[in-house]
Amino acid sequence: MRITELLTKDTVILQLQSQSKADVIEELVSKLDQAGKLNDKAGFKDAILAREAQSTTGIGEGIAIPHGKSAAVKTPAIAFGRSKEGLDYEALDGQPSHLFFMIAASEGANQTHLETLSRLSSFLMDSTFRSNIESAETEEQIMSIIDAKEKEELGEEEQENPAVEWAQDAPGTQGKVLAITACPTGIAHTFMAADKLKQTAAEMNVPIKVQTNGAGGVKNRLTDEDIKDATAIIVAADVNVDLSPFEGKHVLQVPVGRALKIPKELIEKALSQDAPVHHNSGRSSEAEGGQKQEQRSGFYKHIMNGVSNMLPFVVGGGILIALSILFGELFPDSRFAEMLNEIGSSQAFFLIVPVLAGFISSSIADKPGFAPGAIGGLIAVTYGHGDATSSGFLGGLIAGFLAGYVTLGIKKALSGLPPVLEGLKTILFFPVLSIFITGMIMLLINPSLTQVYVALSDFLEGLGGTNLVLVGIVLGAMMAIDMGGPINKAAYTFGIAMLDAGNLEFMAAVMAGGMVPPLGLALATSLFRNKFTKQERETGKTAYVLGAFFISEGVIPFAAADPLRVIPATAIGAAVAGGLSAFFAIGLNAPHGGIISASLVDGNPLLYFLSIIIGAFVTAIIVGLLKKDLRKV
Repeated sequence: MRITELLTKDTVILQLQSQSKADVIEELVSKLDQAGKLNDKAGFKDAILAREAQSTTGIGEGIAIPHGKSAAVKTPAIAFGRSKEGLDYEALDGQPSHLFFMIAASEGANQTHLETLSRLSSFLMDSTFRSNIESAETEEQIMSIIDAKEKEELGEEEQENPAVEWAQDAPGTQGKVLAITACPTGIAHTFMAADKLKQTAAEMNVPIKVQTNGAGGVKNRLTDEDIKDATAIIVAADVNVDLSPFEGKHVLQVPVGRALKIPKELIEKALSQDAPVHHNSGRSSEAEGGQKQEQRSGFYKHIMNGVSNMLPFVVGGGILIALSILFGELFPDSRFAEMLNEIGSSQAFFLIVPVLAGFISSSIADKPGFAPGAIGGLIAVTYGHGDATSSGFLGGLIAGFLAGYVTLGIKKALSGLPPVLEGLKTILFFPVLSIFITGMIMLLINPSLTQVYVALSDFLEGLGGTNLVLVGIVLGAMMAIDMGGPINKAAYTFGIAMLDAGNLEFMAAVMAGGMVPPLGLALATSLFRNKFTKQERETGKTAYVLGAFFISEGVIPFAAADPLRVIPATAIGAAVAGGLSAFFAIGLNAPHGGIISASLVDGNPLLYFLSIIIGAFVTAIIVGLLKKDLRKV
């Protein structure tokens, strides 16, 4: 497929009217919508803004490539806009952006579409190509320039020897460099970073091979022979990359944006004598900025790896439990309700702690850590003391870290084995020894952990009056402060842990706090229409639905556009809702679902939803007071 099949005349804007980043996004999304490329304009814009919230797509040198992969896209497409004056798009080099290519990939985009979109990213690294685009006077000229470039490149590809994968085959004097590039969507930055590294390496006379971990899969995969011959490896990625093949090699880890911004410095640093060496014993190669930074973030990273992989079990199981109770009330003695409860409660919820522990451990020790972590987590919830059989999340956290570091110790202890036994490590020695040691330790300590967990739960359950209200306020605010980020996840995990221990009030405060941000902004768009654009008012309609179903991320488009006003307003409103929920002594038997969980409210459901409504109105009023009237701007 050609780029000109995705970028057509009806998705080209020769002169953008926009003066800001938010305006450019709105103008290009509208162009795609007008061309019939979108199913849901607001939904696609949300996907674009969510990607921008991760890191700017203004890559520098006057280029920005906002992109998103979403079910809101009807047909994969590209919109192009040009601003001759340039505008501030928060580019990596701090300079104004002039050329904007918005990539719309559908949820089911096939390999051909993804490769075509990636090809455009590569073309933009060519300064002559950019110059030609900047000077084009008509839509037809732009299409012609892209078509000519594509024919030139595709022709070259057909003549290349597939076996020659190194960007430069000359031996050079500094050694060979490998690189891996990867971004969250795997469409634009992945390939542009790869091209930037290859171009820079060629200028420096340094042979390089770059593997791209894109949306369409791994391209130009690094082989064992490549790794053996390489002097250093650069991992420019915003997602996890397996470093185990690089044992003993100089490995430099950086965000993918650094490869676009300072490729020469990265290559020089990777080849320097003081570049960090990667060891699979657990001392990971240094990220740019030094080992101390990696150590400070390691504990949090491991827990978040466990939490993020645990959440599908929580959400899926929680909603199925809610539905089972609803069906049970509507149809007493319903076999279907029993089956829903079996799946949600007895199966999905039973796996929460083992999955948490397994992924914490695998974050520490890579794949060999998963099995002992999961076994340790299983022991945590099945082998307790007296009538109490579970140490819950406390035991799961300890099992995860225990298994991870036990596995690292075993890796180190067996590192001196003869090469002939190397293949037996991962399939025999690691799993047997790590599961045995982790399991024995957990069997010994879990009865005591169970006692501690029960005591902690009893203490929290005994909170009342002012103390409980204060906890509700804090949990509510945490749910809103970063809208699905680490603070939100910490509060949510605490609520799940207390729910698992039988303390329902904390989960109620957490869910109330998570529902308020999108509901509050949705109300604000209805009550203060003159302070929001038409697009924002449309997004507000979607936010009503997202908030009602406890999806805090529904507020992200508003927070990304105006964080200084929106975030404080949502945090205050959510704190009010969490505090009121605790004040009314409301409990909740489900960890997800929003309005679906109404039948699971322990206490007065009207007072609970009144707490949420009051919090949403507080947010809406604060936003309305802080934002300016667009008619006066």
